[in-house]
Amino acid sequence: MIELTDSHAHLDDAGFDGDRAAVLQRAHQAGVRNIVVPAIHQASWPAIDALCQAHPEAHPAYGLHPIYLEQHQPGHLDDLVRWLNEHRAVAVGEIGLDFFLEDLDPERQRSYFQRQLHIARDFDLPVVVHTRKAMDEVTSTLRRIGGLRGVVHSFSGSEQQAEQLWQLGFCIGIGGPVTYERAQRLRRIVANMPIDHLLLETDAPDQPGAAHRGQRNEPARLTEVLATVAQLRGASEQDIAAATTVNARKLFRFD
Repeated sequence: MIELTDSHAHLDDAGFDGDRAAVLQRAHQAGVRNIVVPAIHQASWPAIDALCQAHPEAHPAYGLHPIYLEQHQPGHLDDLVRWLNEHRAVAVGEIGLDFFLEDLDPERQRSYFQRQLHIARDFDLPVVVHTRKAMDEVTSTLRRIGGLRGVVHSFSGSEQQAEQLWQLGFCIGIGGPVTYERAQRLRRIVANMPIDHLLLETDAPDQPGAAHRGQRNEPARLTEVLATVAQLRGASEQDIAAATTVNARKLFRFD
């Protein structure tokens, strides 16, 4: 039986409220044995904690997502420190920089991002990083702060940007976008990258694969990402599943 890890799925999203148990059952039947559930803002932390306590296959990450900048307050950074002192977490996330949305103040984003990187380093936790139109700055910030490990999820950068992340010891998360034939650059990166820096993800309920355009995504569909990655690399699905599971366990320390 193939064992998979979904390194990024927002299982706490309201879109799963009606059938979350069934979603988790389908994931289990598909071989998904571990799911990282990243937070987006402070108000989401208690629900994620409750979900992960109820479902051992789900593992919490806590952080302040740049897209939800207007919901963050400076005091939430101190709250994050207290929360991590009192609650199990496998990562700090989802954090990062988003310069794609022009109404998000870059300086405020930088302040939250950098402080959370320091918090992750202090707690010896990996980071789950979101970045759009900000890859070079994210990489330079990771390098400057140092002592960090983690994953840039839903990677969409260049070959050179991917190589810079690998040199820092970071993984890249690959999900539904790789199943689209037009994603030639991403497919080329996945085909040739070092396997020990690869993680699989769904970003559920977002970013469905090519076979499910416009539909709600869910962790069971990680098998479609797996199949595409295996085909691109000329490897068996079993081998890709085993390698990415090892990578996830090493990074998130599930055990």
